[in-house]
Amino acid sequence: MADDGEIANVVDEMDGDYYGRGENDGEVEQEDFDRLRKVTDTSAEHARRGKDIQGIPWDELSITREKYRQTRIEQYKNYENVPLSGEAVDKECKQVEKGGKFYDFWHNSRLVKPTILHFQLRNLVWATSKHDAYLMSHYSVMHWSSLSCNLTEVLNFQGHVAPSEKHPGSLLEGFTQTQISTLAVKDNLLVAGGFQGEIACKSLDRQGVSFCTRTTYADNSITNAIDIYNSLSGGVHFMAANNDCGIRDFDAERFQLVNHFRFPWPVNHTSMSPDGRLVAVVGDHRDGVLMDSQSGKVVGSLKGHLDYSFSTAWHPDSHILATGNQDKTCRVWDVRNVSSPVTILKGNLGAIRSIRFSSDGKFMAIAEPADFVHIYNTAMDYKKRQEIDFFGEISGISLSPDAESLFIGVWDRTYASLLQYNRRHAQSYLDSCL
Repeated sequence: MADDGEIANVVDEMDGDYYGRGENDGEVEQEDFDRLRKVTDTSAEHARRGKDIQGIPWDELSITREKYRQTRIEQYKNYENVPLSGEAVDKECKQVEKGGKFYDFWHNSRLVKPTILHFQLRNLVWATSKHDAYLMSHYSVMHWSSLSCNLTEVLNFQGHVAPSEKHPGSLLEGFTQTQISTLAVKDNLLVAGGFQGEIACKSLDRQGVSFCTRTTYADNSITNAIDIYNSLSGGVHFMAANNDCGIRDFDAERFQLVNHFRFPWPVNHTSMSPDGRLVAVVGDHRDGVLMDSQSGKVVGSLKGHLDYSFSTAWHPDSHILATGNQDKTCRVWDVRNVSSPVTILKGNLGAIRSIRFSSDGKFMAIAEPADFVHIYNTAMDYKKRQEIDFFGEISGISLSPDAESLFIGVWDRTYASLLQYNRRHAQSYLDSCL
């Protein structure tokens, strides 16, 4: 993973340090900029009346949406560690029919301002119910309730964060001005990882922070990903993937390190299979691996990607695994035979940086770095997809535990917001149910 984009002319003013700028990007004209600043929330009713889901007033601007979309696709700069990896995979990819309608737009909340601190790490949005989402906004972990439309701060890392409980190995002095690189929230447990190997754990039903630690003091110690899961013994664990080539497994009830696995390359993402037996591991290497969760032994190799991977996700049946890569593809594998992927799916703009399966296994959502989230129907062999099209860098995506809601964090200086889509049902009256 790298040590350490403006939605051109009309839409964004993002810092140039991030990938995504087009070659002809420039300053926003003052007249257009003034119009953009007046944008408000968009509801499903507004969208049905023809309002842009982000509230962009295209009819008042100097460029059409269609023209800007075309320009954006042509000029977006995808980050690659292996040059031209995205172009090399074109012949392998399945052409998937667009036009599926699995989730309907519900609301775009401008009050919510998701942010990203590292352009390769996009796991910063998590839903704990169809109404509740947690996300990073600058130094703060925020909670958004779409039911009450309230945004509240859960934890602020800009000041001093120290544990209120005593556990062996906990860094009792805590941290100050911690830059959060990754986040995970499941049930009542929140785990945040930092740029210097920090980990902070909080129980959402209790005051204060339960546990703080530094996983490593290596020079390049960024915490790239956190996975919260149920272990084979039935307890809750979380696994931290680090740039120091390590994976550390913690018992989340006692906050104790129980395993430390090492790899020959920085680990960018890990995820535990739902049955608790296999760990998917990807990082700064073209190949991913399958690791036995108990012994740490590598039991399978995932060969085919042409660049480094930053996302993995398991189907609920524990047989199907998806990996996302900077070669712009998501590869779907059957772990019972990994000699070749089940299918290869390609994005429009760039790397596949987030993947989520629905809890019932019927859908898989994948996010590019910006502008596009794709939802595939797994029951139809990934042959039909819904394309969600907007403008802005994506801080993360999350399906609610009941698969009823999809949240998308949009990071943009003008259009930062949280998009919510709700699952489509044959019975329309269900759309009004809470």
